[in-house]
Amino acid sequence: MARRGGIIAVSLHDVEPATFERCALIRDWLNDHGVDRVTLLVIPAPDLHPFHDRRPDMADWLEECARGGDAIAQHGFQHRQSRRVHGPRQLVARLQAGDAAEFVGLDGDETRRAVLAGRRVLKLAGIQPRGFVAPGYAYTGALRATLATTFEWWAGIGRLHRAADDRTTTAPALTLGTSTRFKRWTSPGVVRAGALLSGDLLRLDLHPSDLDHPRGVSAVERVLRRAHDRSAVTYDELALR
Repeated sequence: MARRGGIIAVSLHDVEPATFERCALIRDWLNDHGVDRVTLLVIPAPDLHPFHDRRPDMADWLEECARGGDAIAQHGFQHRQSRRVHGPRQLVARLQAGDAAEFVGLDGDETRRAVLAGRRVLKLAGIQPRGFVAPGYAYTGALRATLATTFEWWAGIGRLHRAADDRTTTAPALTLGTSTRFKRWTSPGVVRAGALLSGDLLRLDLHPSDLDHPRGVSAVERVLRRAHDRSAVTYDELALR
């Protein structure tokens, strides 16, 4: 049952061997702030190396998190764009996701192979993801078509999509920007304001690099303190609502 204050859905992006320790620290930090359920977005094969080959302890940690109520979702395949496109689409992808716009430039067959390869890597690590989040929320038509037949849900920057009945839950993802000085300066205020304006569902994105910037940490802590009367839910749970 949701508390009287509504619900909060926190997702932790870019979980992979290089960020494992930082992600574990953020997960503990969230727990200290009363967030007992988180959606962990795992990159299956950064640099084309299966994550569990490099960090078997990360697979053990993910299993422990799942037992505690967290959801594990697939976050692309390698989280890196391998083929550039020309024109405005590449510009949008660059602004949206930087080098992480993995599926922009891939055709339908290449997209499906990448998605299924990621699922196989996660399955070998003992993980059966029910959902998918594209790196940088950079979706394409080919990716959406693939996800509709392979996952129960996928999340965009503004909505959570359910594959079974094509229903959506509208909720903008509040996220800190750290790639430029301007984003580091302005995004904490945007996150605080967005949290104040959120309705029953507050959706918050976190990245491993967020802890490097005190203004961002302070903003997120303020949001979490104000959200203490909200129930934490995962994206898996949202897809069942």
